[in-house]
Amino acid sequence: MAVRPPRPHRVDLYIAAAGLLGGLLLWGLGLDTRTPQDGIVVFESPWWVLPPLVVTAGCEALRRVMPRTALLVGWAALTLDTITQGNLITVLMFTDLVYAAVLYGPPATARRVPWVSGLVTVAFTVVPIAAFRKPEALLIGVVVGLVSLMPAATGWIVRNHRDAAEAARLRAEQTALLAEMDRAQAVVSERARMARELHDMVANHLSAIAIHSTAALSLDDPDTSKEALGVIRENSVAGLAEMRRLIGILRDSSDDTEPSAAPTLDSLGSLVEGARTNGLDVTLDADHAGTLPAPVELAAYRIVQESLTNALKHASPGRVCVVLRQPDGSLAISVTSPYGDRDGPSAPGSGAGLVGMRERVALLGGTFEAGPESSVHGKIWSVRATLPVAQGEPA
Repeated sequence: MAVRPPRPHRVDLYIAAAGLLGGLLLWGLGLDTRTPQDGIVVFESPWWVLPPLVVTAGCEALRRVMPRTALLVGWAALTLDTITQGNLITVLMFTDLVYAAVLYGPPATARRVPWVSGLVTVAFTVVPIAAFRKPEALLIGVVVGLVSLMPAATGWIVRNHRDAAEAARLRAEQTALLAEMDRAQAVVSERARMARELHDMVANHLSAIAIHSTAALSLDDPDTSKEALGVIRENSVAGLAEMRRLIGILRDSSDDTEPSAAPTLDSLGSLVEGARTNGLDVTLDADHAGTLPAPVELAAYRIVQESLTNALKHASPGRVCVVLRQPDGSLAISVTSPYGDRDGPSAPGSGAGLVGMRERVALLGGTFEAGPESSVHGKIWSVRATLPVAQGEPA
């Protein structure tokens, strides 16, 4: 496919037309810049003024799409104009060509044109003074500087300001993009955190409800059904309380309503008692020194809570052991339960609990393992986590 040549800008066409009409008006009125008596006019016929004027006007139409070509052709037209009676509009349009070459041309052209214009200005200042030995010869350099150096310097300044504005715009767009990425990442992280909180708080109570309701439906014993319904009601009330606490955190709290405090390791006793009420044989052996950092206590509590929930849903009959130890600089958590085929009712699981525990440990820079193991009492399912307790930012 053939490449179409660039079309001149509409504003440039207007500038070229205005320059051409203005030059023709001056030519028609006989307002030339030189007379044959000046001694430098080679072509004395007034008609020789028109070719440089027309060519320079055509270059003006290309000042934006072909700035280098327009400048070179315009330079040739100006040279021809200097040996005719001359036209002021031709000179003015050439100054605009110099300005446009610096402003719209490639970076190499934008750097070279001011240097070349400066050297030409110096040459036309020094040479006439050395040749004529008159102060008036300095005016030649002044005129050349006004025609070439000043437009080039102006174009360079405007280009630098334009490039600086473009760089600032790009930086602003990049900053806005980074801010949007940070916001999206924060939203995703917050959604994941709330999903873990929701799962850890409610799954335990719902699992107990599902298991005891299944037992009540499968056994035709009024006493057993009554006991199961009592457990179901207790877990329903506790689950609703946890849901209210989570909703209170998500909503904007008013001055007289504050969300409940996050659970700590001191609440493990109540958690174990609730698991025993749901039918688990649980032992708790917690040995940790004092108060730990809040993120560590919350993560440890949720790990034990989710492990007990999994034991309630999947473990075989037997003892569940919860052990917490605090070696130097870390908190070790171990929850073991019998592993094997379950005879009684069970609740389905999605695997989100293990994922949530692993994520909590990873956020604190700890280690996590979960899976079946062999022990002296048979096959067990173990959950082991190690959380660093040193103060610092989460990973």
